[in-house]
Amino acid sequence: MQASKLLNVIAALPVFGLAFGVAPASGQDDEVQSVIDEIVVSALKRDSNLRDVPASVSAVTGEHLQDIGAQSLADYINSIPGVTFNNYQPGVSEVVIRGISSTTYHEQGQTVAGYYINEIPLSEPGWPIVIPDIDTFDLNRVEVLRGPQGTLFGSSSLGGLVNYFVNEADPEGFDSAFEVSYGQTAHSDGDNYAAKAMVNAPVSDDFAVRLVALRRFDTGYLDNVTTGQADANDLETTGARLSAVYDVSGDTSLSWMTLWQKSELDDQTYATVPTLTRDTVVPEPHEPELTIHSLRLDSTLGIGDLTIIGSVSDKESRIVFDQSGSGFLQATPTETIGNASADAVNLEIRLASNNDSRIGWLFGATYLESEKESADDITQPGAAAFIDANPADFGGNPGSLLAPNDVISSFQIDADNDEVAVFGEVSFELSDTVELTVGGRFFDASVNATVTRPPSALFAGFFDPDGSSFTESQDETGFTPKLSLAYRPNERFMLFGLYSEGFRVGGANPNPPSATAEGAAAAYDSDSVQNFEVGVRSDLADGRLRLDATLFHIDWEDIQVRLFTPAPLFLAYVTNAGAADIDGAELSLRWRPNERFDWDSNVTWQDARISKFLPDTFAPGGGHDKGSTLPGAAEWAVHNRLAFQFSGAWRPVLSASHLYQSKAPVAFNSSTERGGFSITNVRLSVSINDRLGASLFVNNAFDEYGIVNAPFADFYPQPLGSVPRPRTWGVTLNWSAN
Repeated sequence: MQASKLLNVIAALPVFGLAFGVAPASGQDDEVQSVIDEIVVSALKRDSNLRDVPASVSAVTGEHLQDIGAQSLADYINSIPGVTFNNYQPGVSEVVIRGISSTTYHEQGQTVAGYYINEIPLSEPGWPIVIPDIDTFDLNRVEVLRGPQGTLFGSSSLGGLVNYFVNEADPEGFDSAFEVSYGQTAHSDGDNYAAKAMVNAPVSDDFAVRLVALRRFDTGYLDNVTTGQADANDLETTGARLSAVYDVSGDTSLSWMTLWQKSELDDQTYATVPTLTRDTVVPEPHEPELTIHSLRLDSTLGIGDLTIIGSVSDKESRIVFDQSGSGFLQATPTETIGNASADAVNLEIRLASNNDSRIGWLFGATYLESEKESADDITQPGAAAFIDANPADFGGNPGSLLAPNDVISSFQIDADNDEVAVFGEVSFELSDTVELTVGGRFFDASVNATVTRPPSALFAGFFDPDGSSFTESQDETGFTPKLSLAYRPNERFMLFGLYSEGFRVGGANPNPPSATAEGAAAAYDSDSVQNFEVGVRSDLADGRLRLDATLFHIDWEDIQVRLFTPAPLFLAYVTNAGAADIDGAELSLRWRPNERFDWDSNVTWQDARISKFLPDTFAPGGGHDKGSTLPGAAEWAVHNRLAFQFSGAWRPVLSASHLYQSKAPVAFNSSTERGGFSITNVRLSVSINDRLGASLFVNNAFDEYGIVNAPFADFYPQPLGSVPRPRTWGVTLNWSAN
């Protein structure tokens, strides 16, 4: 859609709202008696009713997550308008919002969407290490902010962000809950099971602790035909959480949170399309681990509400890739072992107005410091002895130099990142129906990275006895503005317009310039987006029908693109190249005509394309033409869920959901496409009594097969890609003391 056409449609939105029975403001306020629960969100860094937020925000409550039987992101995130999930495996899978992505794998640099837990940032600059996929048990809600959020949240929010909120300890009373489940997956001989428990215990009238423990096992469904391992991709997830809350006074509280979660994947999740088999000489396990400690102060002062959040986080990852077919050195089993860690310290202080004045405000400052270490070692048993046995092919250099401990190639990255910023927003009630909000963020981000390649010997006659090392430093300052205008003629209707920006910081390339393609620099710069959107929120039929509609246009400049050098090395590097335009529309509808029937529908249309030639020395013609679709940017996505509660004993609820995403290329100009298939889930839930419930479910009921992502499909005779979990049935029991 051309920008002019988009503006024409935007201009028609007020008429669109009136067509749904929204009248201009009268002399009196209407009282809306809604049967749809209100949701309080923190999208503006202060508590607000979701219906009052002049931005594209969705929230999935913990109650809804339990109702649909969600365990992880893959079970619910695709149901949100404007969102696509590159479902690969835990710690790597990325959420893509509004089509802003240059790959369906994961970014070489900072993620395109931000990730937070209780407002703690987990998307530090550089290669993403452990993208959080928090188990849904005892979550309060998950907020998804669509569109760039650079003003309030800083870098890594090009498309938007995901903010998990876990339940905190409650001094009001004792509570406990547990959940157990069992199931089976088609094409697998194993079982799925989970056991999760929560205890909330008041220690005194003003102090309480809350403990959560969980373990989940998802059976594998891919057979590795070379290793001989059936159900090779077994996944085990273990986690624990601790919350402690102390009400210092009626106006001040302190809260502590510790969260730990670890996943152990026995073999990676990509299959040889169109089969349910893998073909690697060595298994490819992956073990991501996340630990967070945070302390938060909330206090109501005379001039406003003060919030101080301090946190430390530690992310660790160990992953293996099979390299046996790469032709390195000798024909023996070869693997790349990647070990990485990221430690971060974050501090945020903010003060928000808390009165009923016509002027509202929020001001804050934040500091983020992170240290990353990663080492990728290509290991081949017997490599050092092979080099010593063939000295003429390696310049007479010993195996102990070129392949110490049989590591034939290695690169190591040590990076320090710092980001400091001040931010703020001020809202003005221009009249009883019109509110203007202006905001901005001044930031200073610095990156210092050292990339080291020790001596190596990948092929006979292709060796480096000296190794190399370089250090790259960057320092960038900038300002990120935001402007919104909201029109609320009554409590049932809001029309808003929003301009916002987002950015990602730059960094050092993982390979020295001499090893990469011509034109690739030692470092890459930041990229940025500008977002224009207009939206409608409307409550109809006495609050039984809710409608949200948004139109948006996004300009993406200086795209951080992950590219590869030609054979035989295929080394990855990042360059800033090209630009993209994204136009789209999002529609969300919820209808609850009575207490028994519930219908949710979310529809997304988007046109995400390169707006100018994107150079790529590895691509035919030297790059990608204007008009090429961004990887994974499906034109259409539709999600519907129907639920009906029957009368009688146990109050049974039958629900069914359906998800469809149209086809989209898995990489720039790739002939392989993802999507184009439907996933249907069916669930029957009963309330045995006020505390105990049970559910019988069938996910992917029609056993649909398709490609979820396959970014390197064109590198192989047959595409290698991730596919949906086959038909899975199971039963779940939920018990709660309250």
